[in-house]
Amino acid sequence: MLRIMLRHISLLILTLFILSFFSFSLAYLFPGDPLVNLTGIRDSSEQTYALLAQQYAMNDSLFSQYWHYVNNLFSGNWGLSFSSGLPLAEEISRSLAASVELSAYALIISFVIGLPLGFLSGLRHHKFIDYSLLSASVIGYSIPVFWAALIAILLFSVQLGWFPLSGRISLLYDIPYDTGFILIDILLSDVPDKEFAFQDALRHLVLPSVSIAIVTSTIVLRITRRSVVEVMNSEYIQAAYARGLSPRQVFVRHGIKNALIPILPLLVMQFTTLLTNAMIVETIFSWPGIGNGLIQAIYQRDFPAIRAGMLAVSALVLTFTITSDMVIQIFDPARRRPEDATS
Repeated sequence: MLRIMLRHISLLILTLFILSFFSFSLAYLFPGDPLVNLTGIRDSSEQTYALLAQQYAMNDSLFSQYWHYVNNLFSGNWGLSFSSGLPLAEEISRSLAASVELSAYALIISFVIGLPLGFLSGLRHHKFIDYSLLSASVIGYSIPVFWAALIAILLFSVQLGWFPLSGRISLLYDIPYDTGFILIDILLSDVPDKEFAFQDALRHLVLPSVSIAIVTSTIVLRITRRSVVEVMNSEYIQAAYARGLSPRQVFVRHGIKNALIPILPLLVMQFTTLLTNAMIVETIFSWPGIGNGLIQAIYQRDFPAIRAGMLAVSALVLTFTITSDMVIQIFDPARRRPEDATS
């Protein structure tokens, strides 16, 4: 176990170091003067330019500049956004929380839809309902996320008027920031008409989260189906039938638990896919997440926001992936390497 933890932690640190160096290099890869890219000040006097160069350590060696950049990252000084003038650490934390919220709710929807249908398909293996669900999963997996979002807006917002077109909550409500999850923040707040605010936020959340969950639900369905088929055809299941247990008893006592054990780690790993798709959907629904923020930063040539946003997203995805893999290997001996399994 210790060897697994040390290997994953060292991998995480090394990869984060590479990401931070690439993020630091973006100031030189962007077109134009690196100092202008970092400050946004173009027509400055020689004295102002010299003071800014000293502030950002631009006259020092590249190693000193990188060390200065890393120190600023750990101290929370990520710079200022050109468009809003606000600290980037604050803006990115808010937008990243909105993206994680959208991905988390979409993951819950994927479990609610994909797990029952996957069990149903696996239990009706090679029957009409199995083929129907597999066909539906292929269609759902083939639908581009942005196209599904646009169709959802056209049908449920424009035509039927059931859900709002965009945004996170109506402008009528001013919800104080606490956790970054809008539904939780509403419950924790003391705003008037809390119940109506919660319903309004929930209505804003339905279309973007469902649009993201379509593809992931099909993946959950297929993974669950494959696991159920393997478990129900295993020898210990046949032995349970031989002991006189009914199909329902076999499924409840042995089938569900043994089918979920190998697929739960795979399902958790779908969170990074959801986060990537959420960044695409955010621009369509004007969701104030990190994806929408990065697109706006690119349009406005807000180079510090681009650099900080890319680093934040990459670090989050990397940390979640490596940590999930470490936890899976610790608690699931079947996934360990031979040298780890014998230690």
